[in-house]
Amino acid sequence: MAEVRSYRDLLVWQRAMDLAAATWELSRAYPRDEQFGLTSQTRRAATSIAANIAEGYGRSTKPAYLNFLRIAQGSLKELETHLILAERVGVAAPGSTDNLLGAADELGRMLHGLISKLHSHPAR
Repeated sequence: MAEVRSYRDLLVWQRAMDLAAATWELSRAYPRDEQFGLTSQTRRAATSIAANIAEGYGRSTKPAYLNFLRIAQGSLKELETHLILAERVGVAAPGSTDNLLGAADELGRMLHGLISKLHSHPAR
């Protein structure tokens, strides 16, 4: 396993960035009248996941890091909700969010694993 010298070395952050980029790509097809509604909210939630992982990594204490990882988990659930709603109301095409929701499930497991690991080890 490679040494982690930066949050950018974390696979969980890399996957969060992939999910954010894919979310932005999907939301480009949303109707223009959703630009300040569901499009904006979806993009903000997606961006928040990776941003909170990075911000938490940069904090000086493990409790602060854990707090930001939990915020990232919340943003992930928010993103999932926005994606499901986008399909339900016809903003996103049927089935267009399936891959993103699958990636979100995997990312959620990764975040949970990182949080559990940090809880069980005294040092980061």
